[in-house]
Amino acid sequence: MRQTKLHEWHVRAGARMLEFGGWDMPVLYAAGPREEHLRVRAAAGLFDIDHMGRFEISGPGALGFLQRIQTWDAAGLAAGHAHYSMLCMESGGIIDDIFLYRLAYRLADRWLMVVNASNAAKDLAWLQSHATGFDVAIRDISPETCMIALQGPASRAILQSLCSADLSSFAYHRVAECVVTGAAAVLCSSGYTGEPGFEMLLPAPGCEDLWEAILAAGSSAGLIPCGLAARDSLRAEACLPLYGHEIDGQTDPYSAGLAAAAVRLEGHDFIGKPSLARIAQAPLQRRLVGFEMIEPSVPRQGYAITAAGRPVGRVTTGLFSPSTGRYLGMGYVEETRAGIGQEVAIVIRDTPKAARIVGRPFYKSPNWR
Repeated sequence: MRQTKLHEWHVRAGARMLEFGGWDMPVLYAAGPREEHLRVRAAAGLFDIDHMGRFEISGPGALGFLQRIQTWDAAGLAAGHAHYSMLCMESGGIIDDIFLYRLAYRLADRWLMVVNASNAAKDLAWLQSHATGFDVAIRDISPETCMIALQGPASRAILQSLCSADLSSFAYHRVAECVVTGAAAVLCSSGYTGEPGFEMLLPAPGCEDLWEAILAAGSSAGLIPCGLAARDSLRAEACLPLYGHEIDGQTDPYSAGLAAAAVRLEGHDFIGKPSLARIAQAPLQRRLVGFEMIEPSVPRQGYAITAAGRPVGRVTTGLFSPSTGRYLGMGYVEETRAGIGQEVAIVIRDTPKAARIVGRPFYKSPNWR
């Protein structure tokens, strides 16, 4: 298994380690996943997300290249802004969901693409295979950087005490190249928890010292390190997709309910656009929905969803929600069974357990401003 640059710190801190996407990652610390989850909702948590892939895309042809290979209209993205997007196949199936940062102009147009850990090698090869004819450089900067996430309502105040940039009016999905505790950093006001926060790239050398400096600066505000278990329950409450669960190569952005956030059919000719345009005009056959267990049980990925005694879909994510005290899940169901309030059943250990379709997200943070 691969190791993040903070791996030894996690081991010394007593984290329970677990394989995720080929990486040895901290799943929880001594506080436990429930406390880590609730701490992010109430104060702040610090996450090692160094397993995520980071590619710098630059050169005179960078914008044209990006307009061709991803689904968002990058021409409308000003320097210092970021946006959620996707890489799609010609069929419209999702290769990966990504985050695209447009960095401030210097000598040339510079972009940063952040991709999922399990897809990084595949994504890089796919990008390189489509770069012919564009004056563009694609560089994997993952080895020379360390990526971490500071999430929760106290994150802005904690980071401001360490950061050269003025974060007081830093809006959502903004990007800044600045100095954090003496090191050059790239900050983005983004995250995967449903709470306000920041994801940041730091130099690999000295990243452990920077990690500890952030923890020390936030200790009085309740900041603690958090693992994958809390990250997953937080993202599930916010109904944020996970590749291999809610999205994959057989799933399109419309069925996943992500087209409004990640796809712009107007303005650029990207790979998969004709297929997505056809899907947008046709009735959906299935749709990603949220559901609540009426009979308390934890639904798991792959469990069958039934209605009137017959299979109508599959669970993609399920959990006991620490923030709401409810047993919740997401899954794909036939379009005729996707209406809010419809009753279904989740087959758990060969026994159908009553559930109902509910709205998403399951939890809306009160901390956004």
